[in-house]
Amino acid sequence: MMSDKSLMEVIGKFIRSHRLKQNKTQDQVAEAAGISRSTLSLLERGEKFRIDSLIQVLRVLELLYVMDVFKVQDEISPLEYAKQKRQQRKKASPKNSGNAGKSQLEW
Repeated sequence: MMSDKSLMEVIGKFIRSHRLKQNKTQDQVAEAAGISRSTLSLLERGEKFRIDSLIQVLRVLELLYVMDVFKVQDEISPLEYAKQKRQQRKKASPKNSGNAGKSQLEW
């Protein structure tokens, strides 16, 4: 299990690596993200940072896809799925018009 410090360092290395791959300076990324260069530097070094600063940097570097792991998807339990399947119609019923039966019986 990783410590908090180790996790922050991994995040920092990830940000720095992608920033350099995109050939962007800390000043460019920080300005576009609306944070100070020193905040970005702290983030890249694995120091404490605010989550909103991380999100802004990820957005600037077009890396927000990493946040997809936090999406909660509605899952249906196997029992609920079985109930829904039982309730599904198996056949279509013939159309009933209220007058059809009467007209055949009346003269």
